[in-house]
Parts: sequence; C-alpha cells; structure tokens
Amino acid sequence: MKEGLILKKLMNKLLPRNINNNYTGYKFAKYFFYALTALTLWRSQHHLFAADGGAQSIATIPLDTFTKAGAATVIGIFSLWGLSQLIIGILYLITSLRYRSMIPLMYLLMFVEYLVRATYIPAFKPITTVGTAPGAVGNIPLIVLSLIMLIFSLLTPKVKN
Repeated sequence: MKEGLILKKLMNKLLPRNINNNYTGYKFAKYFFYALTALTLWRSQHHLFAADGGAQSIATIPLDTFTKAGAATVIGIFSLWGLSQLIIGILYLITSLRYRSMIPLMYLLMFVEYLVRATYIPAFKPITTVGTAPGAVGNIPLIVLSLIMLIFSLLTPKVKN
C-alpha cells in the first residue's frame, strides 16, 4: 500500500496535474537543468548557422570525400538537427523560467534522447567519422547525469532548500 502511494506521488511530480512554477526537488538538480538548457541552446546555434552545420568541423564527418549533393544533404540534416535542438532548448528555457514543475519530465525526455543517441543510433545507424565527435564522448555522462538529476528532481529534500 505504501509503495503505491510513493509511486503515485512520484508520477504526480513527473506528470503534474497543474503545470506551474513550483519546483519541489533538490536545488542542485534545478541549477543543473539550467546549465543543460544553456548547453542545448548553444549547441543548436552551431548546427543551424555553421557553414557545414558542424558535420565536419565538429562531428568529423569527412564531407570533403562526399559528392557535392551528398555533402549538402548531410549539412541540411545537421541544420534540421540544430532546429530540433533549438526547439528543445526553447522548451527547456520556458520550463526554467515559467513552468519549473515540468523539470522532472524534461529530465526524463533528456535521458531518453541521450540514451537513444548513445545506444540505438551507433548500433543500427552508424555514422562514419574520421575522429571522435564531442557529442559521442558526452552522451554517456549525460545519460547518467540526466538519470541522477531526474531522481533528485523527483525527490523532496527533508530540509527546505
């Protein structure tokens, strides 16, 4: 019976009935979310505005070995990815400024995104690179950190913070 009540409380925090600016988790999880929001917004601009969309300059995809059309397609896809990152970043920003009760749900979505990036994509849709992209290095720590922060955003500190 007690486990059911705890699960219900956690689900209500993950999917609140009323979305508001009332965050009840640990403060450090909130501040870490702010940092990840800034990182997401910063990353998006490079994929949107860099001439190569970051495909070769960051991800080390050898665009110079592709046909002109092939390189343009990869750059276009990276630009679309930048747009997706911008939209996610704006949602994180809105959550940070106005709807902090949604921080746990945003951490869950972040966890799923980085988990798929680090596991499914390399296993089933590998991308040939000539080096190691920063994103590939950062995916595993971000999986772990987003899961830890999800847990701390769901828990209520014993002492008001």
